[in-house]
Amino acid sequence: MSAPHPRRAAVTGIGVIAPNGASTETFWKSTAEGISVLDRVTREGCEDLPLRVAGEVRDFDPAAAVEERLIVQTDRFTHFAMAAADLALADARLGQTDTDGSPFSVGVVTAAGSGGGEFGQRELQQLWGKGSRFVGPYQSIAWFYAASTGQISIRRGLKGPCSVVAADEAGGLDAVAHAARAVRRGTDVIVAGSTEAPLAPYSVVCQLGYPELSTVEDPARAYRPFTAAACGFVPAEGGAMLVVEDETSARERGVAVRATVAGHAATFTGASRWEESREGLAQAIRGALKEAGCAPEEIDVVFADALGVPAADRAEALAIADALGAHGTRVPVTAPKTGIGRGYCAAPLLDTAAAVLAMEHDLIPPTPNVFDICHDLDLVTGRARAARPRTALVLSRGLMGSNSALVLRHGAADERR
Repeated sequence: MSAPHPRRAAVTGIGVIAPNGASTETFWKSTAEGISVLDRVTREGCEDLPLRVAGEVRDFDPAAAVEERLIVQTDRFTHFAMAAADLALADARLGQTDTDGSPFSVGVVTAAGSGGGEFGQRELQQLWGKGSRFVGPYQSIAWFYAASTGQISIRRGLKGPCSVVAADEAGGLDAVAHAARAVRRGTDVIVAGSTEAPLAPYSVVCQLGYPELSTVEDPARAYRPFTAAACGFVPAEGGAMLVVEDETSARERGVAVRATVAGHAATFTGASRWEESREGLAQAIRGALKEAGCAPEEIDVVFADALGVPAADRAEALAIADALGAHGTRVPVTAPKTGIGRGYCAAPLLDTAAAVLAMEHDLIPPTPNVFDICHDLDLVTGRARAARPRTALVLSRGLMGSNSALVLRHGAADERR
């Protein structure tokens, strides 16, 4: 009797709510064209704070995407998550009736860094301005970084394995890996991703303690990684959710396998120790390649973390070379996030979505606002580059020291394996 074929985790649905588009299609069109939407912060209460530029989601109406009874219970970051999850499930052709049939076989995993700062600030203002009777009962849960996992699972009736990854910004990639491993172990479907809403005044004040945060006022110069003018990163809100499911089951029900999650690894090197992140990130890349059974020269494109801090940028460029060898200086590298901002845990999820779309469209998107590169990288700038990427490497690091690497393969390319 032959051994059962090992389960492989496939991405079958993508849902995006981003500063450059509140749908996957608009996000990709803007990303492929290299359009930068970074602009002056307009959120109420932030006008006089040192943070001047951010990636705001301006064309999202929560009332059109989420039931009113849930809007009043949840923060903006969870509104994004619920809307993006709906888009991803619809994209994977998994409607409410599909998940109702076997709710214990569908789970949720998310990652979040900032939590519900806007909701929390509003309730605290009520407490100090009017008194405890004016604080709602949802203050205890809406701010919590686990709120999105809970609300998505309850709203959709999903009773499979549900969890939250707390691993710094790199937790966004770790959430995808966690989903893939759950599928390999037998879970049918996992809704995985991350969304952030870090632009409320309280949240912004908390971020001002990060020396890596850019406070430059010119949107075209505020976030320029891998250049001599690198001055930090620009934060962003929004994010992406993915449907990750068993590849064989997906093909049997006739849904397209958009990509497979081939390999992942993570390390930790300590807060703001950017020189040390070189070794940690390189080790994560090697681990991801090993799990994927992928040679360095098979990587067709790298989606960089691109922090925008000179020491961190240098460490990342060297880590790519350390892990990929001579191929590390030849492989196309891109960082589309320079056009929308670096959305903490959500940033690598948007990169993952862009990587899947790049493989589908035979196009490597450019790195907006960057042109005078000072590192030995083949950074794609200006226009998108026509290519046929079949294997993508997505990188992420956190301000507290987490490093993560994820290898994705084109769905059609992985059929031969």
